[in-house]
Amino acid sequence: MNDHTPSVAHVTYSDTVVEESSNPSHMARMQEPDASGIVRGCCGDTMEIYLRTDNARIVEATFMTDGRESAIASGSMLTKIVRGMSLEKASKVMPEDLIATLDGLPPAKIHCASLAVNALRKAIDSQASIESNVSLPQRSR
Repeated sequence: MNDHTPSVAHVTYSDTVVEESSNPSHMARMQEPDASGIVRGCCGDTMEIYLRTDNARIVEATFMTDGRESAIASGSMLTKIVRGMSLEKASKVMPEDLIATLDGLPPAKIHCASLAVNALRKAIDSQASIESNVSLPQRSR
């Protein structure tokens, strides 16, 4: 290749994707997360997102996937993006935002960004569900 862009199995990745997939950040199953979301994509890959929150703000985010380069890079970058965000703001992250932060994904791998974002949304929804189901003690009369 003339442009010196790394290529894996005839798929060309940005330097950012290569770095994130080779040295992923926050790739681990979190013990006792406040929220988690697990999604299986149409490709067969699974993405897991784990969140630790404080006052509706993400203070820690980790991921696990059985996918390859694009899935690993998507999970890694997404956990970096959402740390410190409010749950509300994180719920508005779009796959296109993740793709842009990764400096692009090959067309056949764009679904990996959606997989990561959908797992994040599922985790956020699970957190909202937990909070809405918390019942306050009844006052005695």
